[in-house]
Amino acid sequence: MHIESSKFFKELEQAILSDNLVLPSLPDVALKIRDAVESENSSAEQIADAISQDSSLSVRLLKVVNSPLYRTRNPINDLQMAVARLGVRMVRDLIMSLAMKQMFQATSEGLDEKFRDAWNTSVNVASICQMMATAVAGVKKEEALLAGLIHNIGALPILQFAENNTELFNDAEALNSRIWDIQGKVGALILQNWNFSSNLIEVVSECHNFEYTGSDDSPLLYLVQVTLLQGGFVPDNKMPEDWSQVPAFSRLGMETEVDAINITENQQMIEDSKQSLLF
Repeated sequence: MHIESSKFFKELEQAILSDNLVLPSLPDVALKIRDAVESENSSAEQIADAISQDSSLSVRLLKVVNSPLYRTRNPINDLQMAVARLGVRMVRDLIMSLAMKQMFQATSEGLDEKFRDAWNTSVNVASICQMMATAVAGVKKEEALLAGLIHNIGALPILQFAENNTELFNDAEALNSRIWDIQGKVGALILQNWNFSSNLIEVVSECHNFEYTGSDDSPLLYLVQVTLLQGGFVPDNKMPEDWSQVPAFSRLGMETEVDAINITENQQMIEDSKQSLLF
């Protein structure tokens, strides 16, 4: 990590510890649904009742389950039917993904454009991850979607903190460099605070570390890394020279020369995923 980025992280960390900078928090309904899914006694009706407490999430979930990504022969008209049809764990991951957009709401006009850019990156990465997941054993497409959406969650408090430094905030190159260097560490703090699973914490903390050789049980991380590389989300000065040396490809059994993103059929799947997140 560059010395300036390291100094910036220490200042940001101190701001968090002194409550001068508040980490993003998940909506109550998302937390309730996660807790309900983890409880063996929860029924589809109880989970549907929890979702119904947030009208915006309820509407968006029904639109998603009736979208081309999930559309079945008969339309799904109510939340309990959606939970029963999709299963509680799939609904949990979808709700978490749909709730994530609320994290990217700016608190000032100056942040608005940068937060929108971060959200658009999240949506693009998540949509490609969801498509890629169809070719990776052991990865559910809803998990891949959520992993893509949260991979850059650490950028939000960095942007918020940097807003107080006008020179840095208005220097796109310097600011993006800070974000690239430390968003993994900041993102890990956020997900630990949310009690997210270790594999998702690994995604945010290591997704920019293309030399990372974690366990063979890290397909979500490797999927995000391949997406970042093949999707063109890596700055030129951070791009590995030889993709064949990036462990993510071999761990997933993917060829570096195969461009799955631009296959016509896959492009439609990616676009459908984007639309499901933009409702």
